[in-house]
Amino acid sequence: MKAYVVEKIESKKFESGVQDIDVPAIEENDVLIKVSYSSLNFKDALSSVGNPGVTRVFPHVTGIDVAGVIEESNSDEFKVGEAVLVTGYDMGMNTNGGHAEFVKVPASWLVKMPEGISDKEIMTYGTAGLTAALSVNELLNNGVTSGDVLVTGATGGVGSIAVSILSKLGFNVIAISGKENKIPFLKDIGASDVILRNDFNEQSAKPMMSEKYDGVIDTVGGEILANALKYIKYDGVATCCGLTSSHELNTNVFPFILRGVRLVGIDSVECSIDKKKAAWEKIASDFKVDTLNDLTNEISLDEVKDAYSALLEGKAVGRYLVKI
Repeated sequence: MKAYVVEKIESKKFESGVQDIDVPAIEENDVLIKVSYSSLNFKDALSSVGNPGVTRVFPHVTGIDVAGVIEESNSDEFKVGEAVLVTGYDMGMNTNGGHAEFVKVPASWLVKMPEGISDKEIMTYGTAGLTAALSVNELLNNGVTSGDVLVTGATGGVGSIAVSILSKLGFNVIAISGKENKIPFLKDIGASDVILRNDFNEQSAKPMMSEKYDGVIDTVGGEILANALKYIKYDGVATCCGLTSSHELNTNVFPFILRGVRLVGIDSVECSIDKKKAAWEKIASDFKVDTLNDLTNEISLDEVKDAYSALLEGKAVGRYLVKI
């Protein structure tokens, strides 16, 4: 089968590209999926260059998302021919991932394809869409059901889908981006206003600023999240799911103890399978957006290498869908 393989050549030197490798043999409680679509995420790009925080086992097949049909099954719960998807857990990290014609996974990682959505659509969402849906759910579950929501890193995979979902639900969405030329794109997918990153990051010594946002979906961390917390209204909520700006968070306690602000962490990798199923059901129904074509760059396995470069250089916009 064809697969996108990363090889370790020597210490701190890696090469990657499409290769022919053996179809994996399944063991007890495993299934073999014939892959139809996968996607690209920043974590995949890090794995492709041997980032030790993501992948330590080589040779390695990238791809933390996969959708397809069960080809073989050693599970009582899943049958041959069923449409399924997998995101998260160890797939695409130290277990071979979805950038291949077939992938072997434990049955406990599988979710049956929800009704009302295709394999192509669901991989357009992928881990980024799942993370966005989990983030939006946390706002709703914590009482932020209307008003102004700030989305950081808004041209990225998580950010762009979050903008679209929030807009569909009737929120007034304010997007932050470092890409001035993508302001029309952000408004097309649902942002009512766009703030450029450098303008938002102007420093203030004040521990809190005037109340502006009912909620924040942050995808970048660092200084942007620290500043955003200062602007959240009383009883507001911020979610945090990424660190492309920084893993550091230098803030103060005033928004939390004077305005009752809550900061909620989002993990789409190890969260329970029931939580994932519920989020995918929302994506297939209430959260399903009509901007998917605007968000998607469909590529083949042979084009993955160039797409990884765009992701690592901060030039990517929207989602990369990989047709297998």
